[in-house]
Amino acid sequence: MRCPYCGSPDTQVKDSRPAEDSSSIRRRRVCPGCGGRFTTFERVQLRELIVVKKSGRRVPFDRDKLMRSLEIALRKRPIDPERVERMVNGVVRQLESSGDTEIESTQIGELVIQGLKTLDDVAYVRFASVYRDFREVGDFHALIDELSHSEGEQRADTVVDAETAPGGR
Repeated sequence: MRCPYCGSPDTQVKDSRPAEDSSSIRRRRVCPGCGGRFTTFERVQLRELIVVKKSGRRVPFDRDKLMRSLEIALRKRPIDPERVERMVNGVVRQLESSGDTEIESTQIGELVIQGLKTLDDVAYVRFASVYRDFREVGDFHALIDELSHSEGEQRADTVVDAETAPGGR
């Protein structure tokens, strides 16, 4: 691993342990050249994924780009970073297990939209407004109405479950 401070190609691992979600290995490293210390993460990659953009251009899948877009959508929201990490891991696992090496960018967007819908409503609306290219206020109204409608159905299902459960109303 190349040192990010001096560029030396020879660094030493001082400590290795599983990351919080156990899907990666956290390594503490030190550079013998400059003494700089830094952390790296090692993850399993089942296959090399290529993203096919709307323009037809093909680029390698970048997990960090996905994380950055989620960080923007979740900015100033009270969401535990571990939940975000689990969501990203879930999206990546779904993409890798699909069997395809080329993934449409729209497929990634839809997986992220689904994940954000269960994670945080505000982040969901923020991401959807950019992803779906909202042009006017009506686009926001339609999305919020859809979100409110689906929440109303979930509440109704919960009430029905409570009423039909043994010992219910």
